Amino acid sequence: MHEELYAAVQQTNALACLECGKCTSVCPVSRFSQEYSPRLMLNQAVKQDFDTLFADYDLWSCLTCQRCDQVCPSAISYIELTQTLRNNTDSSRFKGQCSHSGVLETLQKMMTTRDLRQNRLDWVGNELDISTDTGEILYFVGCAPYFDSFFTNLELSTLDAAISSIKILNHLGIKPVLLPQERCCGHDLYWNGDMDNFKMLAEHNLEMIAKTGCKTILFSCAECQSAFQNLYVENGFKVPWKLQHLSQFLAEQVESGKLELAPVAKPVTFQDPCRLGRHLSEYDAPRQVLKSNGGDNLVEMKQHGKGALCCGVSAWMNCDGTTRKIQNERLDQAYATGAETMAVACPKCHIHLQCTQQHAGDDGPKIEIRDIATITLERIG
Repeated sequence: MHEELYAAVQQTNALACLECGKCTSVCPVSRFSQEYSPRLMLNQAVKQDFDTLFADYDLWSCLTCQRCDQVCPSAISYIELTQTLRNNTDSSRFKGQCSHSGVLETLQKMMTTRDLRQNRLDWVGNELDISTDTGEILYFVGCAPYFDSFFTNLELSTLDAAISSIKILNHLGIKPVLLPQERCCGHDLYWNGDMDNFKMLAEHNLEMIAKTGCKTILFSCAECQSAFQNLYVENGFKVPWKLQHLSQFLAEQVESGKLELAPVAKPVTFQDPCRLGRHLSEYDAPRQVLKSNGGDNLVEMKQHGKGALCCGVSAWMNCDGTTRKIQNERLDQAYATGAETMAVACPKCHIHLQCTQQHAGDDGPKIEIRDIATITLERIG
């Protein structure tokens, strides 16, 4: 097995490390945890000290946010190496600590059951015009219905993004297809090293989607889009459809004149999800939507675009004191803009940042956190 791992070390260009330390200098985890360093982990891999890495908590601390990959002068793929190492840990060795007692990871594994029947669309009201059969545009809901039930204590609704998205599509004369037996995209299981279950979820979703005859798949969740566009393709699955985050679709509709929006009424800042940004290289579309119709109320945080700070937790792993500090720093950057609202394009960003803000209590500063779809729906007059 170690021979295969060392081949991955070579494939990710790890042997070209210049020991410059840029990876560690930009790593959000390293900023608040002196024990964690991407550079030191890479050195262990180059030295083939895999047994130590497999038993190391730090292997599971990486947020896979890709900031290290972005600044490396030797073009080393740190997160690819991290993922390969995670894939090769067996059940008897150390695993990362899943937050919320592992409930969400267990839920994802349950969805791999072939004959599982879900009451998947019970949240769809009569005001939403959808198809459960065939159509050209499919809306992939993701795990929002489960998040909505699980995080009621946070006083947010992840389903608001889905409902708003469908209402916008209906406004445009589009009746989207929703899958009655859609499963989790598998994004989290992949990054946690559970390749078998990830592939089972991918096969199920792609099989169901193929039956609809759709041409385009829309996502409100940046992680779902990244799973389809990157992870499915990289693992040999055929994904023949046009894939778009809702913000990308909305930007096209605004540019073509099909969608008219009132200016954003209050100062707003935008949280770049690492999956939509660094993983999919999309930074402009959400901003184009927020600034449409001459709106000048978009104010940027200190770190934004390619340098944006992520929400601090990856795949529900290791939500601890370090990640809380990352989230607090991001919220401080948002407060500093003077914006009244933070627009998000991923339910995980919404949940994690809202959780940290609520944890701070009533004494600290507050900013409203809303999905870009809900903000856009209000602007349709």
